[in-house]
Order: sequence, then structure tokens, then C-alpha cells
Amino acid sequence: MKADQAGATTVELALVLVVFFMFLLGVTDFSRMLFTWNAATEATRLGARLAVVCADPANEAQVLQKMRMMVPEIAAVDLEWAPGGCDAASCEGVTVTITALDYRWISPIAGAVMPVRSLPTFSTYLPREMMRQDPNNALICQ
Repeated sequence: MKADQAGATTVELALVLVVFFMFLLGVTDFSRMLFTWNAATEATRLGARLAVVCADPANEAQVLQKMRMMVPEIAAVDLEWAPGGCDAASCEGVTVTITALDYRWISPIAGAVMPVRSLPTFSTYLPREMMRQDPNNALICQ
């Protein structure tokens, strides 16, 4: 009897490890998605802060570059100045919105079922503070 069951433990271990690692990758992937979600929220807040304090209404690239330092997967950012067409002296605030952010799964099962998941839009509004008028502007806006 022992000769017939010599490899049974190895086969059982292999089956259990497959299930265990699929579960582990799923938990890791879900955690990564929540981390990306939180980082996108914080990047939106940072973008709004930089837009209000540092950016000119015509320069969206500066804000996008800083936001991509936090979340490199950000594809597009929309800056909406209030009121429209204002300059640094007349703007009342800014709304920063991440319009395109896709999450790619690393686990094989979720990656096969839905390879890319589009996260919702993230948006933050901040009122005008001291746009380009702070004496420490060079330090804040680096």
C-alpha cells in the first residue's frame, strides 16, 4: 500500500499550492487596486493645490507632470478654471479631474477575464488662494 501512495502527498500539495497562490495573487491585486485608487485621489488633490498656487491657467502640462509622479498611469487630466477664460489675477478657483485612469491586473485569472479596468473619474475643486503672488513661490512650486 505504501508504494501505491508514494506520490499522493506531492500531488495534494501541488493542488493546494495552486489554490493558495491564486488566492494570494487575488488579494495582492485587489490591494494594488485600492492603493492606486487612493493614490489617484491624492494626486488629484495635489494637482488642484499646484494649479491654485503655482500654475498659470494656460499650462496644464505642469500639473499633469506633477500628478504623474504620484500615479504614472494617469492618461489625461482636465483643469477647469472658474470662471472660464480667467488669468492668474481673476481666477476664483480650479477643478482638477483625472479623466482616464486604467488599472491592469497582475493575477492571471482576473487578467484573463478583464485585462484592463477603468477606474472612475477623480475630481477636486479648490478656491483661489495667492496665485503666483506668494514670495515663497519658488520653494512651493518645485
